[in-house]
Amino acid sequence: MAALPDSKPTPMMAQYLALREEAGDALLFYRMGDFFELFFEDARTAAAILDIALTTRGEHQGAPIPMCGVPVHSAEGYLARLIKAGCRVAIAEQVETPDEAKARAKREGTPSSKALVGRAIVRLVTAGTLTEEALLEPRRANVLAALAELRGVIGIAACDVSTGAMVLEDCAPDMLGAALARMSPSEVVVPEDWAHGPDDAIFRPRSTFASDAGADRLKALHGVATLDAFGAFTRAMLGAAGGLIAYLDHVGRGKLPLLLPPVARAAAAGMAMDEATRASLEILESTTGGRAGSLIGAVDRCVTGAGSRLLAEDLSAPLLDVQAIEARLALVQFWRDRPIERAQLRDSLRAIPDLGRALGRVVAGRGSPRDLGQLRDGLSEAARLHHWLSGAPDRPALLDDVLARLTGHGALTDWLARALVPTPPTERGNGGFIADGYDAALDELRATSGDARRAIAVMEARYRDETGIATLKIRHNGVLGYFIEVAARHADALMAPDSGFTHRQTMAGAVRFNSLKLHEEAARIAEAGGHALAAEEAHFEELVTEVVAVREAIAATAAALARIDVAAGIAERAAEGDWCRPAIAEDAGLAITGGRHPVVEAALAKAGERFVANDCVLASDNRLWLIGGPNMGGKSTFLRQNALIVLLAQAGCFVPASAARIGLVDRLFSRVGAADNLARGRSTFMVEMVETAAILAQATGRSFVILDEVGRGTSTYDGLALAWAVAEAVHSQIRCRCLFATHYHELARLAETCEALSLHHVRAREWQGDLVLLHELAQGPADRSYGLAVARLAGVPGPVVERAKAVLEKLEATREATGGIAAGLGDLPLFAALRAEPQPASPEQQLAEALRDADLDALTPREALDLLYEWKRALPQARG
Repeated sequence: MAALPDSKPTPMMAQYLALREEAGDALLFYRMGDFFELFFEDARTAAAILDIALTTRGEHQGAPIPMCGVPVHSAEGYLARLIKAGCRVAIAEQVETPDEAKARAKREGTPSSKALVGRAIVRLVTAGTLTEEALLEPRRANVLAALAELRGVIGIAACDVSTGAMVLEDCAPDMLGAALARMSPSEVVVPEDWAHGPDDAIFRPRSTFASDAGADRLKALHGVATLDAFGAFTRAMLGAAGGLIAYLDHVGRGKLPLLLPPVARAAAAGMAMDEATRASLEILESTTGGRAGSLIGAVDRCVTGAGSRLLAEDLSAPLLDVQAIEARLALVQFWRDRPIERAQLRDSLRAIPDLGRALGRVVAGRGSPRDLGQLRDGLSEAARLHHWLSGAPDRPALLDDVLARLTGHGALTDWLARALVPTPPTERGNGGFIADGYDAALDELRATSGDARRAIAVMEARYRDETGIATLKIRHNGVLGYFIEVAARHADALMAPDSGFTHRQTMAGAVRFNSLKLHEEAARIAEAGGHALAAEEAHFEELVTEVVAVREAIAATAAALARIDVAAGIAERAAEGDWCRPAIAEDAGLAITGGRHPVVEAALAKAGERFVANDCVLASDNRLWLIGGPNMGGKSTFLRQNALIVLLAQAGCFVPASAARIGLVDRLFSRVGAADNLARGRSTFMVEMVETAAILAQATGRSFVILDEVGRGTSTYDGLALAWAVAEAVHSQIRCRCLFATHYHELARLAETCEALSLHHVRAREWQGDLVLLHELAQGPADRSYGLAVARLAGVPGPVVERAKAVLEKLEATREATGGIAAGLGDLPLFAALRAEPQPASPEQQLAEALRDADLDALTPREALDLLYEWKRALPQARG
């Protein structure tokens, strides 16, 4: 933030400036009555983002103070827009009443008329620490991550503050990008001056990332003497956990949100995918932003926000354990085979509130009576589902596992049902959420208040009769309380000394009065109402305490409901699109019959068009497919659809195919399409090479790689050479399953020397001068690229296409005469052979090596001279 002006401020401005300094880089919401006010640069920033009026208030150093404000009752909407714009907001609330401020001023010897209400920052609102329903996306997790490095290993602590889920893991520094891409955190916290975190990371003191302190914080948080029951955590994990908890304590000003016991995630627990692969496959977000056009947008049929969040987690981290995958698939199959029961289940789930987030708000101290009502209703419905599903025959093991977590809340739900009204309000300040009959004393207070209100209504009728003023009304507001109001023309009669009325306020067209009897009834209402509100508040805190005590069991129920919703949603999607259950194997094969791209197929269906399905069969003796054919022919779609089918299968989902057998894939790589990364100074070709280098360095024999147009971003010779070498390396060194799309026809010659490489192409035909793309994959090399036909189809002017045709004919004639640019490549030894026979060092290289090895400081003058003569004798030989 910009530095604030330096002058002698008023007491209120002095208070503001102190809080402003404490807020650091966050905007300061300064509570003044019913508004949060912002001043100076904060006001300018907020006014521009929120599109609200920027005004001024008083002066500071002779200049007007910029100011803007938002109403307290609607602050959440404004906070959401500020957070989305990348801001952090400090909330400064009034922490004492005006009467308390006056009493404090009296104790301090300050005139009570100048008493300033005390204020303090009660919370920092940041992107990763949101719990309010209005600030969160229902179908997207909101992850906060903390990173800590210890002895070359990076620990990662991640939690979704809105639900309390906490996961600890570690990774090598070069895998950090992939781990963060999988989590997609809203906010990342790192030690100060640490250079490996994201550009927008939040820096915190290094001392908070100590591993011993992290272990102690976790033990204290969960009330245990040892963490052994939660899992085995490395020192790096514990350091990251310590930094995470310390940051949450900082932003919550000592009030921690819901944090469930941590779960250790093994580095090899799921299929690895780097950031480029996730972006290329558009798993959770399309390249244009948002769910539309992404994999999850085409797959998600969950009816609850928690289910959608869990599905996103499944798709982000596909499994490597065959039994775990089969358990998920069996649950999907169970619901796929029962369409009537599935529809009933989805109707029931649709009515269940978001238990996890309601629990998160309650534990964080931001809960409302409505949240307690949601817990009551959701847990009651979970118990009903348990009763219904427990009688279902042929239940899969995973269903039995989740059913066991749906019950055990009977006492709590009964208590909440007795204590709360059927539809509790979102605010508890006005009361009215405790049910009649729960507390006899509260009922009596309400009766007293109700009697007094009825007495006031009777009093209003009597006063009309006594004064003859038919328009006389008894009203109420927050300043005057209850008062009698008459039109100005009738006021004289009530002004008389013996009228029994006391003048309170004169308005433009009305005059307000009080009376002794009205004052007495108003006092009865205020006293009874105050006691009633206090009683309801006490009951609320009591109910919250009971909920907090069983928070882990409630969170387990919420997770179980989400798993059921995911399985039923996948079954629904499978029924819609005639998707199949994949077979999962431990070998390195891949056999997909009638595979389709889920996103493209859905888009074509909306346009009334049919997707052309294709097969893909890879095995140890046929593991690399070289695919040619025209642009727009479907090569990239074919590559991506097979990668997505593998991903879906290992996530435990049915897949868009007639049949599929998937050999486990440990790492999935996609180098399909590239764009400039100007922020990092990388051209399109540089991005392509960086991604290709990552594949060659990290892929294993159990990986699945899709490569599209490697080498296209540079000259023809360089591009062909790179594509040739990369294809050889994937085939002969990595030996993994790979789909390799290219326009370099010359690469077809690789089939002569690479025994596990086969040639394929996407079919196309020209009919009466027009290109017809068949989108079918066929065996054999492509006969031509159809580039000119595609250009004509794209609208390139006819003369340009004709000129290109003439140039092409000339080039093809030259190629036939010379053998083309790939002439002689068939005589090259294979990549493996080149690696196996390193070339001897040249004389120049030998001399340079001798110079590097020479210890010049240890040589005597005579030894140095002898060495120079020796090198000089060698130079003619090196140049000869």
